[in-house]
Amino acid sequence: MYTGIMKSTIKVVAISVLGLGLLTTSSQAKDYPTKPVNLVVGFGIGGSADRMARSMSTFLSDELGGIVKVINKKGAGTQIAANYILKRPADGYTVFSSTFSPYLATTILTGGAKYKMTDFDFINIQWFDYELFAVNKNSKYNSMVEVLNAIKNHPKSVKAAVVQGSGGHLILKLLLEKYNIPQENLNLVTYNSGGKARTAIAGGQVDLIAISAQGSENIKEFIKPLAILKNDRVQQWDAPPLNEAIKSLGFKVPVFSGSMRGFAVRKEFKEKYPKRYEKLLGAIKRTLASKDVQKFLKSNQIGYVWTGPEESNKLIDESYQFFKKYGYLLND
Repeated sequence: MYTGIMKSTIKVVAISVLGLGLLTTSSQAKDYPTKPVNLVVGFGIGGSADRMARSMSTFLSDELGGIVKVINKKGAGTQIAANYILKRPADGYTVFSSTFSPYLATTILTGGAKYKMTDFDFINIQWFDYELFAVNKNSKYNSMVEVLNAIKNHPKSVKAAVVQGSGGHLILKLLLEKYNIPQENLNLVTYNSGGKARTAIAGGQVDLIAISAQGSENIKEFIKPLAILKNDRVQQWDAPPLNEAIKSLGFKVPVFSGSMRGFAVRKEFKEKYPKRYEKLLGAIKRTLASKDVQKFLKSNQIGYVWTGPEESNKLIDESYQFFKKYGYLLND
């Protein structure tokens, strides 16, 4: 009899705990958000990641039923923002909204960051970009072959601009290595933001730029595109894929994913607050499914793809593995 009473007591307690858990998680969703949700951008105001976050914030406010704000924590190639995120509670009120690939990887591989990629849960990558190679519109160079031969045969004659640790930075160095050009032959200038690098090529302060293509639409009239890092041509740029552009040189370079922008949270958030996690996820998904939102983002040249957590984490890891393989080039 005693055993029976104990079993019944344990069952009641278990049901009570389960019920309490359900009430708690239900309450989590109902009460979230009760204060502003901060979207943290790892770059300054006006860049691609900032434009994406600010464009999404109003729509997310409507879907979440609360205030969504954007704050900028620029510097050290997103390392400052990443550390800020990891020091904040994993409660859904601090959301990383930035360009994750390749910058987050390079902060770990070459920037001395103490965190791991797996400390974050990439809940959606909504904007995929690719690298563009271009010269000033008045440049004497008309092809990638001409530019690479100039770097090879006339050291320091070509001045190039890249964003530190970017895909453009890596692929430009890989091009030199594959073509047996000493890295020091290129007069390379690194910037902390795409805006400054684009201003440099538009104003003719540098000869060549390797940078995200979709953020370069606003300087289109000032530049001459030479190649894109894609397998196929695209409508936006009158330029061949890079491997097609350098085919006569007898080597190829790997085509990898360019900048990936979207939203991430601390890894612990899903486990600690599952209902809040689902509410945030649903809000982003519904926002991107709206035709009006899609139209707005498209008109502002901002990506609007729903990729989902599983695929987003997979793509980010693939990009990390690629940069892990070639990251040594960024240490020079």
